[in-house]
Amino acid sequence: MSTPIELLSVVALTEDLPEYNLWRGQVGTVVDTLADGRAFEVEFSDRDGQVFVSLGLLPDQIIVLRYEPMATAPQRL
Repeated sequence: MSTPIELLSVVALTEDLPEYNLWRGQVGTVVDTLADGRAFEVEFSDRDGQVFVSLGLLPDQIIVLRYEPMATAPQRL
């Protein structure tokens, strides 16, 4: 079961896009829904948070990343 793509979802590319200097696995953020949910505007930022490219992508070009915190292990003294 795949996670739905929503506004502000953190996503990763599933393919290389060399014309934009983007590579499979690169992480971006969904900032808009396009074409009635059939495409998504994704921003890719550098380490300082500056957007270097924003482009429309199809759902099969991205995968939603999930974060579920792990329970912390008891600390040893």
